[in-house]
Amino acid sequence: MRHEPAVLRTRAAVRSSLRDVAPGSTVLAAVSGGADSLALAAALAHVATKLGLTAGAVIVDHGLQPASVEQAQRAAEQCRALGLAPVTVRTVAVGRAGGPEAAARAARYAALDAAGIETGAGVVLLGHTLDDQAETVLLGLARGSGARSLSGMAAVSGRYRRPFLGVRRTETRAACRALDLEAWHDPHNADPAYARVRVRREVLPALEQALGPAIVESLARSAELLRDDADALDEWADKALPDASGADGLAVSALAALPNAVRTRMLRRAAIAAGAPAGALTARHVAEMDRLVRDWHGQGPVSLPGGLVAERSYDRLLLR
Repeated sequence: MRHEPAVLRTRAAVRSSLRDVAPGSTVLAAVSGGADSLALAAALAHVATKLGLTAGAVIVDHGLQPASVEQAQRAAEQCRALGLAPVTVRTVAVGRAGGPEAAARAARYAALDAAGIETGAGVVLLGHTLDDQAETVLLGLARGSGARSLSGMAAVSGRYRRPFLGVRRTETRAACRALDLEAWHDPHNADPAYARVRVRREVLPALEQALGPAIVESLARSAELLRDDADALDEWADKALPDASGADGLAVSALAALPNAVRTRMLRRAAIAAGAPAGALTARHVAEMDRLVRDWHGQGPVSLPGGLVAERSYDRLLLR
């Protein structure tokens, strides 16, 4: 059973993700108890012994389900049975900022960060799959987001790695069945009140029926290409911003000479550096700042989050 194609696929994905991690290092798997994270934990347990790594798991209990404590303990037991150590369960308090999904995500990553620091783990693996990536791209598209949002989730982001971005959800479920792992089915994953659930259960199946089963892979491939583009534009903006900056603001002539995609990135960075909260600074705010650069007819200042104001004075764009 351990030679089932799905099991081998998940192991190969984790092995590839950890190929640059030095022997003796500690790696954690973030485990929810669902099929994706349990398949990840099983693959890590197998690969770690081959690579000489210490492999553990951290289970985050959000306390949002009546039986969440029991489910977290069951996930921990399965991780220990796989040979993972250390295995810890962390209970978090989920706030309300940004909505339920964003609040739960913030609490989860805070717990994972703390676990990584306490265990000395330089790498924390997340179980996001190819299907999750396609859903993320569609949600970004529906919001009218830019290239960064449409580029989906990164395979590597700081200490976090996502080995399964090329693995389908059907494969993680098959791996769990082959390894006799008991996956938990979170009721939230079937609640149509959440946009991601509607995309998963209605939008993607409709797209697959209309455009063919390869639509998930195509969306993920588009995300990868857009990520490369966004990375290049971000690097360009980072290098150009110091040349346009001065004690008396930003040089409008220098900004106007740049492509739109680079200039708007510079404006966003400048506003954040001046005190605008990144999460509250919208594309509309940046667009209004950009009008002061490329379409100025003497209009007044632009109000930005955090009590910040952007205004044009001759060839300077001032943030105060």
